[in-house]
Amino acid sequence: MGILLLERLEFEKYHGLGNDYVLINDITWNIPEEKKSELAIKLCEIHFSIGADGLIFICNSDKADIKMRIFNNDGTEAEMCGNGIRCFSKYVYENNIVKKEEIKIETLKGIMIARNSIVGEKVFSVQIDMGPPILKCEEIPVLSEQLSNKCINEPIAILDRIFNFTAVSMGNPHAVIFVNKQLNDDELTMYGATIESHDRFPNKANVEFVKVISDEESVVRVFERGVGITKSCGTGVCASVVAGSILGKFKKNTPITVHSDGGDLRINYTGKTVFMEGPAKKVFTGILEKLEV
Repeated sequence: MGILLLERLEFEKYHGLGNDYVLINDITWNIPEEKKSELAIKLCEIHFSIGADGLIFICNSDKADIKMRIFNNDGTEAEMCGNGIRCFSKYVYENNIVKKEEIKIETLKGIMIARNSIVGEKVFSVQIDMGPPILKCEEIPVLSEQLSNKCINEPIAILDRIFNFTAVSMGNPHAVIFVNKQLNDDELTMYGATIESHDRFPNKANVEFVKVISDEESVVRVFERGVGITKSCGTGVCASVVAGSILGKFKKNTPITVHSDGGDLRINYTGKTVFMEGPAKKVFTGILEKLEV
């Protein structure tokens, strides 16, 4: 297909704890499939465009109330995103696309349930039933050097350090590492980028460094697959609580407060499913006068 000219393309900008997204109603715009990835790269580029961690399309679904597709700022499509889906749920409710307090959302991970907390016709916060975590190595996927069907607290040599990581998928792969002292930006980039593309992760991985404050509280910093350092990662925060619960660092079936660079989320891992609750905020509405893709 040749060049696609988009004129007066309408979009909205949202963020969930600083994890920011451009949202486009693809029911209206019907962007060609082969142009979605390139459009994400163009719109998410900082300084020269809107700038964002990712691009979210609102699509029709024949399986649920509505469908979410999310592309990272490098053009790769993600299976799921915890912060992104809260933004998505707020968008479709406040734009009268799905006017329900409980919304069934189709994603590449499967059907997700969003429960909107409404204050004055606005979505104040969103709780997402993230479903059960995936712990089997072949389903994450991750390669276990211990030839186990789970990868729990395994050592991995990265540059000048040896970390212990637990592999969890919340629809996308995560390497969760517990540290006594949080990493600075340079360290997070250096170690995070190396782990993200390590041979043990066939589809790459999001990387979370977690400092435990108590059995009900932690601090998480994230190097997100296909993005880099982000203010927050909803699926990553969920994965961190799952890993911490397995390792006995957190109380089970108790809401855990997780602090990220962008703010706080409340995560409850019941042992069967993971509930995530937090805010989503609309930043602005805009129109791109003319764009070639």
